[in-house]
Amino acid sequence: MPAVARTTRARWIAAGLDALAAGGPDAVRVETLASALGVTKGGFYGHFDGRAAFLEEMLDEWEQRSTTEVIAQADAEGGDAADRIRRVGSLTFSEDMHRIDLAIRAWASHDPTVAARLRRIDDKRMAFLREMFGAYIADPDEIEARSMLMFALAIGRHFIVADHPGYTTLEAIQLAGEHLLRP
Repeated sequence: MPAVARTTRARWIAAGLDALAAGGPDAVRVETLASALGVTKGGFYGHFDGRAAFLEEMLDEWEQRSTTEVIAQADAEGGDAADRIRRVGSLTFSEDMHRIDLAIRAWASHDPTVAARLRRIDDKRMAFLREMFGAYIADPDEIEARSMLMFALAIGRHFIVADHPGYTTLEAIQLAGEHLLRP
């Protein structure tokens, strides 16, 4: 019988984030994840000290991928402030990351520890937006308003189901974003 390759920590975390996005934190179950990965649950305990530690590592991965890495990438690639906002927005709120973000926001509504972490991450995201808008806008009130509106557009775009005569939903979202990025 051939040796079975060990399931990596990264595969467990990716499966956990998928389960979280699909069904919330209650859907993140070791047995269910093992079945989805086609492995036994024993390998899970070789990587994680239980479900609570696993959930914490999932949040670490989400934060790294959706905030830390994308801001670092925007910094490394450079460009003007508007280009950097566009780049961070497209990476942070890509379809796969946005669904995880929304699941974490729902989870935070009933878990104070997750809520505190979400607040810290949202504060990083807002600080980035304030810095970028501050690069070409002098009025602090306008910086705050544009930062808030841009962040609300990114988070809330999936909750708006209105028609946009003459535009697709994506076009309307892009139009709103470009309007906010004007000097």
